[in-house]
Amino acid sequence: MSQKQITVVIVGMGFGKEFIPIYQSHPNIKAVGICTRSKETRDELTAKFNLDPNLVFENFEDVPLREDVDAIHVVTPVPEHAKMTLAALNAGKHTACTIPMAMTVEDCTAIVEAKRRSKKVYMMMETALYTREFLYGLKLAESGELGRIQFVRGSHIQDMSMEGWGEYWKGYPPMLNGTHAISPLLKINNTIAETVVCHGSGRLSDDLTSRYGSPFAVETATFTLKNTDVVAEATRSLFDVVRQYRESYDVYGTKMSFEWEQLQDESHIIFDGGENAKRVDVPDTDELLIEPIKHFTKREKIDDPNHVSFLQGAGHGGSHPHLVQEFVAAIIEGRDSAVDAALAANYTCAGICAHESAMKGGVRVNVPSFEE
Repeated sequence: MSQKQITVVIVGMGFGKEFIPIYQSHPNIKAVGICTRSKETRDELTAKFNLDPNLVFENFEDVPLREDVDAIHVVTPVPEHAKMTLAALNAGKHTACTIPMAMTVEDCTAIVEAKRRSKKVYMMMETALYTREFLYGLKLAESGELGRIQFVRGSHIQDMSMEGWGEYWKGYPPMLNGTHAISPLLKINNTIAETVVCHGSGRLSDDLTSRYGSPFAVETATFTLKNTDVVAEATRSLFDVVRQYRESYDVYGTKMSFEWEQLQDESHIIFDGGENAKRVDVPDTDELLIEPIKHFTKREKIDDPNHVSFLQGAGHGGSHPHLVQEFVAAIIEGRDSAVDAALAANYTCAGICAHESAMKGGVRVNVPSFEE
């Protein structure tokens, strides 16, 4: 790789701050800046990571205006994603954004168009596609060990009534933020979603229902996929359902199948014929990373393990350095990222359209394709 040349500003210092030391350790990064409204957080992180005060921002609006900023990484609350991503791309900045891409099909479309106009890199930083568990299954699929894939299933079950989640999450329609459950199913089949039928199940309290006009405690969707006879099933819930956090995928093949563990840290299961079953500890993924950032896959490298996103998500499966490596490599190499705008829009709209289907009583909805 060529020498350091990119200045990146990370916006949002919830779990966004976990990316500071990863970017700082990357040989192609010239400087790392941050943006957060909290003066206390700005001061603390500037001192801790020896940040250039000139790259420490209070207001997001100032970041895209800066000529010395090459890339912006958005890690803010969901309602901000589309607005900030569009501002960054329209200012000619390479842009990464945490999931989901946006909350509406219209905003996803606008981001795809802005990315094409700007000719800059866009990447949706989907942790689920870079966890050690997913990369293990993807390798089984790509090596042919699974045989022909026959069915895939994903789930993302969490309790967002826990302290630490923003007020805007209350009553949030489950599938409206469905990419953790959906994207692994599409990626392992190397395809996109074409149509969806989704059913809402159960009922939220009147207070939660009133926030977004969405009554369902659970939404379960089945997707038809482009160029394959595989159907994908995904389930999502956020409130009023008791279960330990689970962000899972299962894949069933003609030669082998993989099932996600029922309880955190009890090991996943491989089925390889007849009644055979064995528990497997999925290996770490350091060998896929450049030397300076490979140690960041380890759970103990999480700076703030008490952040609710990690308490529930087991450290995002060691995905953070993979996200940084791919985003930076795409910029340096002048190519699209692995989760480019068109792909991210399909992954995101698959969930948005699933919620639409549930609200319409389970009618089939076409998921837009953003491929040129």
